[in-house]
Amino acid sequence: MSQKNETVTLILALGIAAGILAIGFWWFTRKSDVNLDAKSDNNNPATNVTENNFPPPTNVPSGTVVNIEGSTSMVQINQALKIAFERKFPGTTVNTQSGGTEKGIQSLIAGTVDIAAISRPLNAQEQSQGLVAVPVTKDAIAIVVGDQNSLGSKGLTQTQIVVIFQGKITDWAQVGGKPGTIQVINRPVFSGTHQAFQSKVLGGQNFGTTPNIITWPKDETTAVLQQLKTDGISYATFAQVANQQTVRIVAVDGLTPQSANYPYQRELSYVYKQPATPQVQAFLGYVSSPEGQSAIAEGVK
Repeated sequence: MSQKNETVTLILALGIAAGILAIGFWWFTRKSDVNLDAKSDNNNPATNVTENNFPPPTNVPSGTVVNIEGSTSMVQINQALKIAFERKFPGTTVNTQSGGTEKGIQSLIAGTVDIAAISRPLNAQEQSQGLVAVPVTKDAIAIVVGDQNSLGSKGLTQTQIVVIFQGKITDWAQVGGKPGTIQVINRPVFSGTHQAFQSKVLGGQNFGTTPNIITWPKDETTAVLQQLKTDGISYATFAQVANQQTVRIVAVDGLTPQSANYPYQRELSYVYKQPATPQVQAFLGYVSSPEGQSAIAEGVK
């Protein structure tokens, strides 16, 4: 056989082999249902925010202790679930603390608590340490002023709120109120509500640093509300201010926090560190149960 014929034969053989491999690969992926475009869990942050797949417990051993630390926005939810869980499973204890989202996450990483209650999404670094967020409920960030504030009932626009909290507007007369300095009461930077506000309301931009803006040193809603008086403005989780008699919730573009289209909504979550311990599985399983959901609804009233 000539060299030319040998070359042609070799090329044909290689072509046939490639075709067989391609067909085999296609058959394998079809049978195995392989998705080559899917990213692994480690590369996809969304997989670290999961639905609550822990089954509701039928029995929890007496002496079980669940320690929860975190967001002040979840104080009422934590308390409602604590009461319901301990009543359902006698001899169990749920300890709750509310030092803020950051404190909760730090304590969870350090292993001093079982669950962190958070009011902002986990970041990539936190996810890389094995933390997993389980959504609990939706929440709205309410803009609040004192009940004697001169601001009209139509409230503020989103644009006005941004420039107020950035210190670009400093007088109530500029937004429909009586002349007077706008006293902005900001929450501390370690507050999950502060971080959620900066992300959702300010679009990731910084808060202002003008003299009329003060940052409260502790993540505590009651003390912030007491500072509003006639000229202050601040923000808080809606559940904590809905029934307050000394403050008024400001409509945003004509919408109140109860509205489905209210712009400042976020998700509150519980976070655990993988692998989930038996007490974590029991508590989060109870959260997903009808009784747990009823307790949550009571906590956000």
